[in-house]
Amino acid sequence: MSKDLTHFDATGRPRMVDVSAKSDTARRAVARGQVVFSPASWELVRGGGVAKGDIRRIAELAGVMGAKRTSDLIPLCHPLPITGLAISVEPDDGANAFIVTAEVKTTGKTGVEMEALTAVITACLTVYDMTKAVDKSITIENVQLIKKSGGKSGTYVRNED
Repeated sequence: MSKDLTHFDATGRPRMVDVSAKSDTARRAVARGQVVFSPASWELVRGGGVAKGDIRRIAELAGVMGAKRTSDLIPLCHPLPITGLAISVEPDDGANAFIVTAEVKTTGKTGVEMEALTAVITACLTVYDMTKAVDKSITIENVQLIKKSGGKSGTYVRNED
């Protein structure tokens, strides 16, 4: 594993990594996170008792929008043509939480990990925004890259011991 921070030049100035010499390859990344509620507010939210509408579907759309805007939000991120994006917001009754998962695909010179992570955090923030009126103690937790494939560094899969 490289120990160099690639977003800085030899003098320490920030830079967008030059990927022009890289070959286009199929790239894929999956990220996940969760929005956790107190038991009482989970019952209300899970039962659809929030006046703002279908929380899960709106959060999924927000995640798509977030992924598409990643390079506008993260200063040194390359703008990428996203060729596939799937996001799901699923209830987990045992954890009193919504589990948010995003899978992003492209064919290009750099990966889509940031797009997947941005999709997840945008969807989580949307769930928070839509439910904060019923519970101020909501937490967004465990936002992480689950797996990625493509490119010179190959495949990464998070060890979930």
